[in-house]
Formats: sequence, structure tokens, C-alpha cells
Amino acid sequence: MNHDVGGYLAGKPPAAVGLFLLFRTMVLEAGECEERAHPSEVAWAGKRVFAAAFLKSGRLEIAIDLLRQVEHPALRESFPTTKKVYTHRFKIESPDELDDRIRDWLVEAHDTVGPGTR
Repeated sequence: MNHDVGGYLAGKPPAAVGLFLLFRTMVLEAGECEERAHPSEVAWAGKRVFAAAFLKSGRLEIAIDLLRQVEHPALRESFPTTKKVYTHRFKIESPDELDDRIRDWLVEAHDTVGPGTR
């Protein structure tokens, strides 16, 4: 079954969709990548997924994979997913939470995790 971003966003709350689209623009500006839309989330990858997003209860939840741990007011949790990679989950409720740090971490994730870590 093929999925696309439009299908994923269909019927979702407009404010949450706006946050999702803002995050999506930030991811796509980080560099060339593949967008993978699934029924439950959208992920972005090079050889490996480096960012993902989904809408839950009218808010945006995002994940950014980095080779280090970071801190941010919107950070919900950070955990190792491999010996090298940490997944950071953020709860985004307003556009100002998608700040320059998030933008910089997306570029870092694209450049370091996206190509694969092996």
C-alpha cells in the first residue's frame, strides 16, 4: 500500500498540520533525503532514518537521531537506539519550539546519522 504525506495529514487538526508542515520544511532544508510516509508517522532518511514525526492528540511529536545527547525545553526523552545513536523525542506545541537548535540538529542528523553509522 502506498502512503503519502497528504494522506497521512488528512483529517488531522489544522494547527497540528501547520506544525508538521513547518517541521517537514526544516527537515527537507537539511539536505537531500527520502521521505517515507507510513500510516502512523512520516520519516526522513538517507541510508538510515534520521528524523521522524507524527501527530498525537492535536500536537506534533518529533524524533531526531544524533550521535550525542542534547537538551531542549521540548525534549520528552532521549535514549540510545544503537551503540552510537541516541533518539531524541520532542513534544512540539507551538512554532517557536521549532527553533534554530532543532534546525541545527536536523542538519547534524542528516549529515552524521542519515548516511549510516557503520
